[in-house]
Amino acid sequence: MAGEVAEKGATLADVAQRAGVSPSTVSRTLRGLSTVSPETRARVEEAARELSFAISRSASSLVTGRTGRVAVLVPNLDSWFLGAALAGMAPALNAAGLDMLVYSVTTAEQRAQFFDRLPARRNADALLVVSFALSPEERARLDDLGMPLVFVSQHEQGRAGVYVDDVEAAQRGTRYLLNLGHRRIAYLEPADASGFAWSSRARLDGYRAALAEAGIGQDDDLVRQVAHWQGPSLEAAVGRLLSLAEPPTAIFAETDDIAFRLLTVLRGVNVPVPQRMSILGFDGHAMAEPWDLSTMAQPARRLGEAAAELAHRVIHDPEAHRERHVVLPVELVPRGSTGPAPIPRPRPGDGEGVRERRV
Repeated sequence: MAGEVAEKGATLADVAQRAGVSPSTVSRTLRGLSTVSPETRARVEEAARELSFAISRSASSLVTGRTGRVAVLVPNLDSWFLGAALAGMAPALNAAGLDMLVYSVTTAEQRAQFFDRLPARRNADALLVVSFALSPEERARLDDLGMPLVFVSQHEQGRAGVYVDDVEAAQRGTRYLLNLGHRRIAYLEPADASGFAWSSRARLDGYRAALAEAGIGQDDDLVRQVAHWQGPSLEAAVGRLLSLAEPPTAIFAETDDIAFRLLTVLRGVNVPVPQRMSILGFDGHAMAEPWDLSTMAQPARRLGEAAAELAHRVIHDPEAHRERHVVLPVELVPRGSTGPAPIPRPRPGDGEGVRERRV
C-alpha cells in the first residue's frame, strides 16, 4: 500500500514474508482492524518489531479516515493542574493507540489565530478542551471543526466532558471551616483579565451557598481577587482583610497555588497559621503535603486519564457519547493549615471591666 514504509528500508511485503501472511493482512493488523485473529496479530506485530516497521499515520488515515491523533487545547503549560492532567492523558491515549497533539494558546494573538485557522481540523480525530474559558463565538467555531469535542475540567451542556463538581466541593470546604467554628471566612479567587482563566464562578457559588446554609449573610469585603501568579495584589488583598473592623479567621483560597503564596505572606507579617488564621486550598497540588496545606483535592491526573478514555469512545461512537459526562470526586484533606477558630479578643469598650472615664 502506498505510503507504508519502514524507517530502515523494510517494506510491508518484508513483514508479510517474515510473518507468513499476505501484505493485506499486515496492513489490516497494523491499522488496528478487528478482522485479524489474535494469533495472526501477534505474529505480524513481532515481525514488524524485528524489522522496525510501522505504517505511517498519513497512509493509515487515507484508508480509515482517521489520523490516530487527539488534539488538546490548553491555556498554558506552566500550571501544576494542567501538567498533571496532561500527564494522565498521554499514557491513556498511548494505550488506546492514539498520539497527543498539544496546542498551548497563551497570548491573545495565538488565540485569535487558533480560532481563525482551527489547525486541529485536519490534524486530529478529536479535540480535548482543557480548562479554557470560551466565548460563545469560540464555542461556535469549535462546532465548525466537524470532529468530536471533549471538555476537561469544565462542564459544557450538551457536550461530552470530564470534570469535578466545583460547587459541591467548595460548599463542603466552606462547611468544614464553619464546623471548626469560623464565621468570618474570606475567599480569594484568581483575577485574569486576559480571558484565559477558566470560569471559577462555580467555586465561589459553593462558598456562598455554604454561608447561606449556615445563616451567614454575604459580605463582599471578604471576597477578593488576586493575580494568579505574579504581582502585588495578593499582599494588598491580605492587607485589606486584616484591616477590616472584623477581620476573617479563615481564608478559602480557590487554588493551592494561591494558598502557598498566602501562607508566605502571612508568615511575613507574623500572623500564625492556624492559631490566628486558617488556610484552605483547592486542587490537591503535589506540594500541598510538604506545605502542610489543607486542601480540597481533585484527581487531576485521573481527570486526564478519564478524558483520554472518553475521547477514544467518542471517536469510535460519536452519537453514543456526545453528551456523556464523567464526574469525579473531590476529597477534603485536612492538614495543619486549618484549626478551630480563635476565641475573639475583647475590644476596647466591650464587655465588663471597662471603667467609665471621668473628666
